[in-house]
Amino acid sequence: MKRITILIPAYNESEVIEQMHEVLSQTCSKLSRYQFEFLFVNDGSSDNTIDLIKILAEKDERVQYVDLSRNFGKEIAMSAGFDYAKGDAVVIIDADLQQPPETIEEMIYWWEQGYDDVYATREERKGESGLKKLTSKLYYKMLQKVTKERIYPNAGDFRLLDRKCIDALKQLREQARYTKGMYAWIGFKKKEISYVAEPRAGGETKWKLSSLWLLAIDGITAYSTLPLKVWSIIGTIISLLGFVYLLIEIGKTLIYGSDVAGYPSMLAGILLLGGIQLISLGVIGEYLGRVFVETKGRPLYFVQESSKEKKLSVEKEQKTDTESVGK
Repeated sequence: MKRITILIPAYNESEVIEQMHEVLSQTCSKLSRYQFEFLFVNDGSSDNTIDLIKILAEKDERVQYVDLSRNFGKEIAMSAGFDYAKGDAVVIIDADLQQPPETIEEMIYWWEQGYDDVYATREERKGESGLKKLTSKLYYKMLQKVTKERIYPNAGDFRLLDRKCIDALKQLREQARYTKGMYAWIGFKKKEISYVAEPRAGGETKWKLSSLWLLAIDGITAYSTLPLKVWSIIGTIISLLGFVYLLIEIGKTLIYGSDVAGYPSMLAGILLLGGIQLISLGVIGEYLGRVFVETKGRPLYFVQESSKEKKLSVEKEQKTDTESVGK
């Protein structure tokens, strides 16, 4: 019997955890040919999310958990899930029920047909503003232009990955993670399916504007050096124009003599060049900062507690007690 791990990253999702477990149980009851593992990764929640997960683990042996030592972010939480997942395939799904668990059955069908990465794209996003949809569309168009790998605009982390994909992702240990780009980078045989994104079943979204902006920057800088090349080209063009302007000014001085006029244009030119230099230094700084972080070689995360470690601890105590009684 094949085992499938359903990976659920969770951060302050106490309002929906029990409902999520119930819906997953109903979905998996229709797939009796498979053995399921519900792997919750608690990403340093400040509410009682982990307590609810532990209660579910006591009632349902399929429920496993990894409790991270602090909030590392969803990208790192998924990496922890990849490390702890035991399944022949892993389905990644959010805890807020915006992604319908019923789609898992279709994912498994295509997996059995030989596809390694069955990814779900959003046909419609209920509850999202028009501005967010527009900015998302523009961002993915820009990202596609600066990277060599194919970008899937409406495809997020909701997907089924074969064990070979998981083993490949586990080898990618960079700190500045953009997993959506990694899915494309590792390759393997892919299949697209679609779904309608529902509003959150409860709680509030954890993706603030600042978080989305940082994720967007990671997406661009992690998979392309084009911004550096662009500013190199811009710098070259401006230097050439400046050299031509210098020759013109020298010629005018030789012919007409020195002239103190032109202070406004000179000031405008200095401010323009200064602004361009600061922007280019900022782009270089983004890449340099990522190099600095990577050279530290720190682990991606630390674990406060996991169901696997807890089970081993309990078994060790039981063994010790048995040996003591025998003596």
